[in-house]
Amino acid sequence: MNYSNFGQKFAGKSGIVELMDDLGSALNENPDMLFMGGGNPGRVPEVEAYFEEQLSAIVKDPVARHSLLGIYQSPQGEKGFREQLANYLAKEFNWAVSDKNIAVSNGSQSAFFILYNMLAGTMPNGDKKTIHFPLAPEYIGYADAGLSDEFFSSTKPSIEIIDDDTFKYHVDFSKLTIDESMAALSVSRPTNPTGNVITDDEIVHLDKLAQEAGIPLIIDGAYGLPFPNILFTEAKPYWNENTIVVLSLSKLGLPGIRTGIVIASEQFIKDFTNANIITNLSCGNLGPALSKNLFNNNDIKGLTNHVKAFYQQKAEKTFELLKHNLADVPFKIHKPEGAIFLWVWFEGLPIHSKELYQRLKAKGVLVIPGEDFFIGIDDSWQHKYECIRLSYAQEDIVVEQGVKIIADEVRAIYQEQLELAQA
Repeated sequence: MNYSNFGQKFAGKSGIVELMDDLGSALNENPDMLFMGGGNPGRVPEVEAYFEEQLSAIVKDPVARHSLLGIYQSPQGEKGFREQLANYLAKEFNWAVSDKNIAVSNGSQSAFFILYNMLAGTMPNGDKKTIHFPLAPEYIGYADAGLSDEFFSSTKPSIEIIDDDTFKYHVDFSKLTIDESMAALSVSRPTNPTGNVITDDEIVHLDKLAQEAGIPLIIDGAYGLPFPNILFTEAKPYWNENTIVVLSLSKLGLPGIRTGIVIASEQFIKDFTNANIITNLSCGNLGPALSKNLFNNNDIKGLTNHVKAFYQQKAEKTFELLKHNLADVPFKIHKPEGAIFLWVWFEGLPIHSKELYQRLKAKGVLVIPGEDFFIGIDDSWQHKYECIRLSYAQEDIVVEQGVKIIADEVRAIYQEQLELAQA
């Protein structure tokens, strides 16, 4: 069958396709695989109990049940949910928003596909515009979302060495130059894949630069603020009329219902909703139905406290496991500040991270190779090929076994290099 350019691009292989293929295989077809790859959240008992209660109440209520299953809601998303969320954001964070500033999408991945292509690509005058990442590495799921080539650009980070085991990326403002080729700045906070939390000062500085350039600042808060708040460091939620904040219910514990939330200016939300109608017709009802009372009754604070505590203790435990098991190889871990991943840098790794990924997969452990996250950095920077992303969301025994296998394999790789050098 002959495919169009669109068909060839989106039916082909990509980093996010490989990640989701592995996720499906590991969790459904090969349960013995130690899955430390994708972003599937862990099971938080308090979260499961809360949403079980909400679902049970809906099923028992004929009106609520019909509203969930039998009605197309507003293309912008169910109005009651948007109103309650807007009231929460205005009251808690003094954001000047109403329901008109909020749209619901079928997952944040879908939202980013629409909003990125609304802003960047080939413009009406023939110019080409990019989405610019001021801090790379960035989320692998963005990489193939553009409808045109050379859709993304990035600025390399500065690297702060904190101690023998830990480092942190920062926005390198000395190298960040915004020009007319850029349609928007975009960051995830905390950053997927590294768990880096861009500081409040960095966010304010980025917003100032974006406003001066007349372009928006996009903040992906899928793991962060104001919910699910998987942050282990101090940071404040951020929004204004020049900012597009994209949230998700996935890491709150509802990845299967595919609910994204876009918060932006009223005009952008109107335009986004029009595009969303064309691509999705309507949004799913289950996410807003299950989570409406989170904001109506202010249950969101208690729930996010459980989520944050669950991941923080797992992050700390996995960090110590890695330090213990990797003690005799050159490694550093990005400072764990949030999200559900640890980012490990094997300085001087003799092979590329994709080859390491394949070797670990053959040993029964799934990780994500780091090089696919350096979107828009096309040079041969060695650092790109020396990192992997690990999820610690699975059961503790899975993480413990996986870390040991990873350490053994990396140790073997460095030993192979030493033996070749001595031969």
